[in-house]
Amino acid sequence: MGNSEIHRLDREIQRTTRKLEAVRRGEWWPLTARERLAMSRAMAGGARSVYRDRSTTGAENRMDSIGSSVETRLNAELTALHGERQRLITEAARAKAKKKSSGWF
Repeated sequence: MGNSEIHRLDREIQRTTRKLEAVRRGEWWPLTARERLAMSRAMAGGARSVYRDRSTTGAENRMDSIGSSVETRLNAELTALHGERQRLITEAARAKAKKKSSGWF
């Protein structure tokens, strides 16, 4: 288990952090298919409002809402990954301490 799992989690943490930064910049590649669909629908609704010479506030609010929910999801993933990493580090330290204490001296 040890270091290889911790390194895997480190890579996953970096990947999730990059996704979160991309979402904050307004990029769509970290979004899931359902989130992309909702974003496209909101954008189409905004385009329709512009065409009909109406306000786009509703579409903008929907897009902002989707973006904040994506940020919330990625923050939750990041928190879970950090918690799992800490658990693995603690577990490895306990195993190492137990191994040391069972020695001769």
